[in-house]
Amino acid sequence: MARILVIEDDPDIQTVLDYNLREKGHKVTTTAKGQEGLKLVREKKPDLVLLDLMLPDLPGTEVCKAIKGDPALRSTYVVMLTAKGEEIDRVVGFELGADDYVVKPFSVRELVLRIQALLRRSTGEVEVGPQIEFGGLKVDREAHRVWVGDAEVELTALEFKLLVTLFDRKNRVQTRSVLLNDVWGIEADITTRTVDTHVKRLREKLGAAGEYIETVRGVGYRFADSPEPRSS
Repeated sequence: MARILVIEDDPDIQTVLDYNLREKGHKVTTTAKGQEGLKLVREKKPDLVLLDLMLPDLPGTEVCKAIKGDPALRSTYVVMLTAKGEEIDRVVGFELGADDYVVKPFSVRELVLRIQALLRRSTGEVEVGPQIEFGGLKVDREAHRVWVGDAEVELTALEFKLLVTLFDRKNRVQTRSVLLNDVWGIEADITTRTVDTHVKRLREKLGAAGEYIETVRGVGYRFADSPEPRSS
């Protein structure tokens, strides 16, 4: 059971989420306003926040920024609920540290599965699954766990998806627009440093293994074909 806070001003969506999450055994708190949501996050310390971007008093991006900017709340997962036309807001949300997003209208079943995938790491309910081994890097896809050497590296859901996407296409250059579409689900020709920001964070977390993610200037990124350094 996890503590989940729903910040959503649509009463019908709020009711549906409250019912389905309680059916899965979670403890749910709901509010329709961003300011009240921030107050509840600080008081109740939920494991995960479902956050609508369009709130009556405060943009969801500002709520996300406040949560992820507070050291006491930074480990709280944030899943954004967005409308299809809000691509720029979604990009900004990811740059602020949102862990995932779901587009309205959404499948409740899909949303619950994505929530469970995020919560597995904090609850310790992980599954043993097929692993990737590449030089000093090891990845367990099903458990969403990553190790560099003997040390486990904590990645957000998006960072994990970015890493696996690049690995599965190793030695093939991925443009920023392709990564935005395939990792973030954003089909838009927009100017953004979202991909660069996340690649930078991912490399920093991976340490020495971050060198496997290569920059192709003026194009995008690729995962090295071999863990051995390329000869100059």
